[in-house]
Amino acid sequence: MTAIRAITLDFGNTLVPVPEGALGAVVAETAAAIAATLGPFDPEAVRVAWSEERARQFREEVPRFREVDLDQRLARILARLRGMPAPAEDQRWDDAAAALLSDEHERAMAIEVYSRGFVTRLPPVPDTGALIERLSARYDLAILSNWPLAATIDRYVEAAGWAPHLRAVVVSQRVGTIKPHPAIFAAARTALGDPAPDRILHVGDDWAADVAGAKAAGWRAAFLRDRPHDSPLPRSDRDDLVTPDLELDRLGELERALDRLA
Repeated sequence: MTAIRAITLDFGNTLVPVPEGALGAVVAETAAAIAATLGPFDPEAVRVAWSEERARQFREEVPRFREVDLDQRLARILARLRGMPAPAEDQRWDDAAAALLSDEHERAMAIEVYSRGFVTRLPPVPDTGALIERLSARYDLAILSNWPLAATIDRYVEAAGWAPHLRAVVVSQRVGTIKPHPAIFAAARTALGDPAPDRILHVGDDWAADVAGAKAAGWRAAFLRDRPHDSPLPRSDRDDLVTPDLELDRLGELERALDRLA
């Protein structure tokens, strides 16, 4: 069996658990900042608009393998709060008109609160830093994630002290498409120095994005079964179309599983 040379790790619900309560607290903090700074608005009205527009974006973008846009979400939220009616669920926003009801600095402020709140409020899986450090002595490592704001992952990596052990951080917002699209796996392979596809192992918790996506790219795949039961992050159902090379109940099992795979 070909030896593994590089490992890519998903971010949300792989390196960092994202339960409903913790992410909800980040949204509530962001809503309070929007209400106080850009309003006055009712913080609950901001939170409801955030939830509805987030769901709308996922309906619109995920089937097209595109990442959702936080700036667009904030423009739509602020347009609603400032009197523009939201379209029906099956209709799209007039985003050019919505953007006229806010400016880029207002939206950037809200995104900054949200990003910093995520880094502060959501801790990584225990002992992840030590695991990444040990793995980096044996493999080229990268984060490969679907995420709407690459700056949040960059900030998290720096705060956690992971940066010296990672060769790359590949995020859908920067690439322009989401897993399982082959383009994002190709971008990650390039960032790792173009190892042979079957020498790369991707580790993630989502069946379609992480397992099926990696296998379609010719990579190895490790399926992580451990994720918060109430996580609001998108997920797909397991099927019998592909078989992962490894299955893990916890991220901490990865090292021993790699030894078995070898």
